[in-house]
Amino acid sequence: MLPRAAALAPGASPGLGGRSPPPPAGLDDEEEEEEPPPRGRAMASGGAAAESVPRRAEASGPQAEAAEEPEGGSRRWGAQHAGARELAELYSPGKRLQEWISVILCFSLICFNFYNLLFYLRLEHTPSVIVGIFAGVITADFLSGLFHWGADTWGSVELPIVGKAFIRPFREHHIDPTAITRHDFIETNGDNCFMTLVPLANMAYKFVSFSPEALCETCPWECYVFALIIFITMTNQIHKWSHTYFGLPRWVIFLQDWHVILPRKHHRIHHVSPHETYFCITTGWLNYPLEKIRFWRCLENIIQRVTGEKPRADDMKWAQKIK
Repeated sequence: MLPRAAALAPGASPGLGGRSPPPPAGLDDEEEEEEPPPRGRAMASGGAAAESVPRRAEASGPQAEAAEEPEGGSRRWGAQHAGARELAELYSPGKRLQEWISVILCFSLICFNFYNLLFYLRLEHTPSVIVGIFAGVITADFLSGLFHWGADTWGSVELPIVGKAFIRPFREHHIDPTAITRHDFIETNGDNCFMTLVPLANMAYKFVSFSPEALCETCPWECYVFALIIFITMTNQIHKWSHTYFGLPRWVIFLQDWHVILPRKHHRIHHVSPHETYFCITTGWLNYPLEKIRFWRCLENIIQRVTGEKPRADDMKWAQKIK
């Protein structure tokens, strides 16, 4: 049985103010599973790895609450985890403003560029456009894995600027995996929209400054870039859907079931502690081949030898917070 998460329907928004409040203790994201999720590349030493999704309490009342509380008074996972609460509080009004601006600019540029692409498309472009779109999806999946791996594995929330703005959500996600389902559209997609602003602006500049002949000639390439941008922009929304088990539109479930976008069951493999595999979260197509060639492990070994830094040290620090 797949895990269940109390989640907002995609696109549902608690309002302009940002997050909806986490559900009450004991009800937030606790679940029951009949079968364990697929295991990742490595298990925590000494036994089974900690799962990303807590189990539903089998009893109720004060005794059940006490049984769920580890020594030190903090839950192991979920919205009541001490680290999750602290990380959620670091979401600032300034960050919210940056996300709003990014989303507005991003979708404005997407509409402008899409209109111009349609204007310059020709029937003879069809084969190269199809190849370009497919290549854009593959590239987006790889880049989602590269960025996800980098933010999960290296860096710290304490780093200036990027720490609280970009690394913080990754730390929160591993100790409260369903927090993303309580984020509205702006918080979910703001950072990805921010990342695509430069290539979108560059494409728009070409459309207003290049000659029609040059634009017609480069149209297949621009279709590749546009497909790459669209899938990067939607990556975190797709990621949110992979954690949402109630209220998803039928077309989203269809795309997940046919592995056009990241399936829910597929993404559970990444959420086996210590979160060291299956990083690609756009379609997930590249996860298996990259795992077979030990791509991420090789990169980690090289960086660890050069810098002496231990992979996922900051991630584990937040997971072990008890107060």
